[in-house]
Amino acid sequence: MSKTTGSFTSRPATSADRPAVAGLLEAPGLPVAVIGAGPVGLAAAARLLERGIEPLVLEAGASVGANLLDYGHVRLFSPWRFDVDPAIAARLEAGGWQAPPAEDLPLARDVVERVLRPFAALPEVARCLRLGTRVIGLAREGFDKTRSAGRESAPFVIRALQDGRPITLRARAVIDASGTWTTPNPLGADGLPAPGEAEHASAIAYGVPDVLGRDRARYAGRRTLVVGSGHSAANVLLDLAALAREVPGTRLVWATRTSSLARAFGGGEADGLPARGQLGASLAALHAGGGLAFFGGLHLSGVSSGATVPGPGSGGRPTLVVEGTLPDGRTERIEDIDQIVCATGQRPDLSTTRELRVGLDPWLESVAALGPLIDPNLHSCGTVRPHGHRELGHPEPGLYTVGVKSYGRAPTFLMATGFEQVRSVVAAIAGDLAAADRVELELPQTGVCSVGDTVARAADVPEAACCVPSAGIVAAPEAVEPACRTPAKAVRVIPVAAPRCCG
Repeated sequence: MSKTTGSFTSRPATSADRPAVAGLLEAPGLPVAVIGAGPVGLAAAARLLERGIEPLVLEAGASVGANLLDYGHVRLFSPWRFDVDPAIAARLEAGGWQAPPAEDLPLARDVVERVLRPFAALPEVARCLRLGTRVIGLAREGFDKTRSAGRESAPFVIRALQDGRPITLRARAVIDASGTWTTPNPLGADGLPAPGEAEHASAIAYGVPDVLGRDRARYAGRRTLVVGSGHSAANVLLDLAALAREVPGTRLVWATRTSSLARAFGGGEADGLPARGQLGASLAALHAGGGLAFFGGLHLSGVSSGATVPGPGSGGRPTLVVEGTLPDGRTERIEDIDQIVCATGQRPDLSTTRELRVGLDPWLESVAALGPLIDPNLHSCGTVRPHGHRELGHPEPGLYTVGVKSYGRAPTFLMATGFEQVRSVVAAIAGDLAAADRVELELPQTGVCSVGDTVARAADVPEAACCVPSAGIVAAPEAVEPACRTPAKAVRVIPVAAPRCCG
């Protein structure tokens, strides 16, 4: 039961408050299952091999890094030094592999082609990897969710489809690094698909389509509405602007649910990742230059068929009408739309763990202990204090959620965070709690600081303010204190080791 004091509400005990459980280490012959063969999942496999523990890596896609390949044309704003896990690099270097230049910026596909595929081809990794294997359910062998006595001694049961064929696997622990990319948020501002969204799915793309390459014909000479205010939306809008310079008739429309664009434009030169700062600055310049039509604070409520405009072929070209509500309550109609790009973020797929005891933040769907630290309603500094196995575990012993899925619906996850997560988690599974609790990580700041509805450049925030990071490396916290400066309406206790919430 939660306990309320003043304007803060303390949260129920989380995995960070419980002693670490090493899982089924004494179970002979059972591997540790890793769900997802992206950068973080394969980093988990590397750490397990490093500790002499057999991994079983299950990847739904036809290739490792399948999600990265889906937006492979996008240049990452993290340089290579943040994009290669040290344990993966060590195994590759033993065979003569050379690391890319540390400060170069890779395309998303470069990470797959230059790191993940070479690592997956190593004999000790290849024998542990199953591609085309989609996990559809997890449970404890012989135990449904309600039964307790003896539960922690039962192995995990994994139901999956391997190339469409149902299979059952067993594991002594599970590291879920499946990500969120394949479960995008819908257009509807209420979190539900907007009326008409399904009916007009053929004209709607989710994520970051390859506007200047693979998908060029879809957007050239068309009027495209981009919905969203994050990095994905920025990439799409800038690509569409480049296409408009090349192909007459290409037009851009941008709609955001927020009226403020401070977060979208980012911290500029104050951003610890220059490319991320430049992305926001370029978007700000596009907006200021009138290169697009803009609708801020629009809560999209419906998609319907519009007029048919003259065009090549018989019957002309059908268009869409998008409706939404503005902050003052007025209804806005955006007409003559050919294509829609929904870049409103992603959410975790929670269906696979329904028969397991998971601890989730009630509104972010992140692991419970991280929720107060990454809630974009309260602060959005782009990083979270270092954390490890104690925050990433669940009431189900031996189950851990890592990578972007550990953040649930919250934005701004960096690969380097995931690499440190799995180092700690694997150390805990191996029973090395000293190493597991020694969580060390420094992440670059965004240069933007927000508390509640107030957003400012970090350089303009007083030194003692909530979201200014502490210098140096922060160890795992030992106390929970309501130390973050939050509005009265905010009802979260923010666990911190110092009076700053995001460092």
